[in-house]
Amino acid sequence: MPRIICIDYGLKRTGIAVTDPLQIIATGLTTIESKQLIPFLKDYFSKEEVDKILIGEPKNWDDTDTHATPLVKKAIEHLKKNFPSIPLETVDERYTSKMAKDAMLEMGLKKMQRRNKALVDEIAATIMLQEYLAKQ
Repeated sequence: MPRIICIDYGLKRTGIAVTDPLQIIATGLTTIESKQLIPFLKDYFSKEEVDKILIGEPKNWDDTDTHATPLVKKAIEHLKKNFPSIPLETVDERYTSKMAKDAMLEMGLKKMQRRNKALVDEIAATIMLQEYLAKQ
């Protein structure tokens, strides 16, 4: 069974998480520079079968767009253009960075480790993906 990949897209960094082949467990894959997203995914898709791309959609608590929403919409256009055969869905990313920081605290990570924004992005993508799987 193919994997599902989830993207927490940001201006500088993008956190990426994937499922196991049975689509049961979400695992953080990596964090990359956002400008490297398409080349990274082309390489990843050449090695792994993926049947769905999820991307976090930034929204305010009242469902209005945030300052990051246009950036993510542009990334969605690039993903659809480069990978037209892979379905793409948006998922709610509200509070995932906060949840990621809380999870890092609960894991007992030191203060310097919790300041690692790349790790926060990867964990946020994992949280979005795990929530998606729980709803399926």
